[in-house]
Amino acid sequence: MTSSIRWFSELGMADLEQVGGKNSSLGEMVSNLARLGVHVPDGFATTADAYREFLGATGLAERIDGMLTGLDTDDTMALTDTGKKIRDMVVAQPFPARLEADIREAYEKLAAGSGAEASLAVRSSATAEDLPDASFAGQQETFLNVRGIDAVLTAIREVFASLYNDRAIAYRVHHDFDHASVALSAGVQKMVRSDIGASGVMFTVDTESGFDQAVFITSAYGLGEGVVQGAVNPDEFYVYKPALRAGKAAILKRAVGDKATKMIYTQDTEVGRTTEFVEVDPAEQAKLSLTDEQVLDLARQALIIEEHYGRPMDIEWGLDGADGQIYVLQARPETVQSRAGSTVEKYHLSSRGTVRAEGRAIGAKIGSGPVSVLTSLDQMHDFQPGSVLVADMTDPDWEPIMKRASAIVTNRGGRTCHAAIIARELGIPAVVGTGTATRELKDGEEVTVSAAEGDTGFVYEGLLDFNVSTSQVDSMPEVPTSIMMNVGNPDQAFAFSRLPNAGVGLARLEFIVNRQIGIHPRALLELDTLQAEHPDVAAKVKEAIAAYDSPRDFFVQRVAEGVATIAAAFAPNPVIVRMSDFKSNEYANLLAGEVYEPHEENPMIGYRGASRYLSKDFADCFAMECEALRYVREDIGLDNVKIMIPFVRTPAEGKGVIDLLAQHGLRRGENDLQVVMMCEVPSNAITPELFLEHFDGFSIGSNDMTQLTLGLDRDSALVAETFDERDPAVKFMLSRAIEACRVAGKYVGICGQGPSDHPDLAEWLVDQGIASMSLNPDTVVDTWLRIARRG
Repeated sequence: MTSSIRWFSELGMADLEQVGGKNSSLGEMVSNLARLGVHVPDGFATTADAYREFLGATGLAERIDGMLTGLDTDDTMALTDTGKKIRDMVVAQPFPARLEADIREAYEKLAAGSGAEASLAVRSSATAEDLPDASFAGQQETFLNVRGIDAVLTAIREVFASLYNDRAIAYRVHHDFDHASVALSAGVQKMVRSDIGASGVMFTVDTESGFDQAVFITSAYGLGEGVVQGAVNPDEFYVYKPALRAGKAAILKRAVGDKATKMIYTQDTEVGRTTEFVEVDPAEQAKLSLTDEQVLDLARQALIIEEHYGRPMDIEWGLDGADGQIYVLQARPETVQSRAGSTVEKYHLSSRGTVRAEGRAIGAKIGSGPVSVLTSLDQMHDFQPGSVLVADMTDPDWEPIMKRASAIVTNRGGRTCHAAIIARELGIPAVVGTGTATRELKDGEEVTVSAAEGDTGFVYEGLLDFNVSTSQVDSMPEVPTSIMMNVGNPDQAFAFSRLPNAGVGLARLEFIVNRQIGIHPRALLELDTLQAEHPDVAAKVKEAIAAYDSPRDFFVQRVAEGVATIAAAFAPNPVIVRMSDFKSNEYANLLAGEVYEPHEENPMIGYRGASRYLSKDFADCFAMECEALRYVREDIGLDNVKIMIPFVRTPAEGKGVIDLLAQHGLRRGENDLQVVMMCEVPSNAITPELFLEHFDGFSIGSNDMTQLTLGLDRDSALVAETFDERDPAVKFMLSRAIEACRVAGKYVGICGQGPSDHPDLAEWLVDQGIASMSLNPDTVVDTWLRIARRG
């Protein structure tokens, strides 16, 4: 076409200077990836030449340059006043006749065949936007459901004007971009009917940890601006790339967001008034907005895009509710995690206070300061640097405030909303989607915002002490034993996997059940009976499992997701999963637990571990645990998962559990399955050879071994001073277990607390010939370096 208009099918990344990052990327995908299954709606772009002609025809360019020269962008009043004057000038400027004729001709071609008046999106694409080293995302405007040529012309002028939004002006200044060197292209594209479908954002790298073997997808009902703006808390999915490529079951995680509202079309013809938010039916809120097949379709398209561009990507998508097709709407380089180096920074709270609000953690850091609750941008001038910004949600207009905040807290939004993206880019913590922050937190009160405790972020009362440790993890020295980690929280697995490690020596299934399930397994298996006898409790169970096909599916799928997330994070290194080791008093704390658990005077040495698995009352519950692990190993293909059995009192119990595992499809030795035993009862160390006949090795549990060897209750503060894994009697037990495994040629590791708490015990274990030590993540680097220095 003319130098003013280019169709997406004519464009590629080489055209960035003419049509900007967004439109050149759309053209690149239309031209190269459509045949591979990446679907992009048709459209055209105005060029940089057209933009410069538009400004230059009446001398607007010179007037704008004069207004921006010497502007102090830190003076928010001057910035606001200047930006508005420039935008008003641009919107009032008519198009040159030739340019308008070109746009009209392209519109007629794009709208042809639409039947009723075509619904179009008009998006901005700056020529310096979406570069690998600078994120201009969201700085300019997007207009949705634009109908008719007159509305399209108005929208394009609004898009041109948005190059001079306050945040865009300030961003260019702070990142040393010359104003005159940046031009704007308007992309005009057929709308995807996600207003009656779903939409969202996906990344080909985990946005928090940088883990690059999973596709992270967010999704909600309606148009995607609701997710991007942070107006809705979306569903979340993780898809494991190696399993996807291998044709295996690949979804690692599904999380239901509340999705309280959705953005839909209106019939208004005024630009910017053509969409509105409406409430989502509560029954729909409780369901996932995508099927598994749709999630996998999205992930496949993401992989194709990532492989084509050769770098992590940030992709917006829409599910058309009319034709059922998933479309890619934008694809740009991910600009935060892809720049992360080999230094791992860990924030640690010294103590915890009263929780004032909680939501999704962003940024894995901690910040503190006085609260500043803002309900409108009109309050911008009241915001003091170092304050904690608390708002319902943010959009790009808030960026001048956000860059001065010590932390950000919002009522709404998920991990791909505007507040989350900007917080990561600024390197400050955020807690989004709290629901109540603007009501609960008061101006001036001092708080600590922690996004460093996993997936959930907390706002604590008061200014709490915290410290920051830094580790360089790209060149760790050799050590004479394998250093593994104890990991029980799937939400932290991706981040922990960045630490130097030889895998996970202890993944506690009860931690996963507690976080992912929170319900006694028998309540799920006997829900009808529970309904008859305890209807109030049953109602809470039904509410928790609403998004799943059945109570059993809820348990198996959620446990499998937790295990698979940890296993994927550390693959191909081994991940040793200990089957559930709740004591009866701990099971009683789960929802409906008191209905099913016996009262024991000393549950620490009661109904737990192997004896529980073999009991009639727990048999069906153990079967669900086995089904989840079998799914992870066989369906997803994560055969780095090994199984560990806790609290085996006698060799007969050990054999019984091995036989039971085989009955449930987990046959020792089949598909390289290894089953190890917790060595934590004195009988295990006194006659180790008898137990090793049934297992592939021992993982020493120093906590229970110390308790039972010294005859003290490790939960009792009265005798706590006597608890010491370095006691000679305990060391005798540990030494005997290690020697027996070495003689038998079987694995021996330790996963108890001892080596994490006592570096000298770690050194002694190395001398004894321990094959691996599984440590708490925060002690891994220090213990590793200490052992290495010792030689």
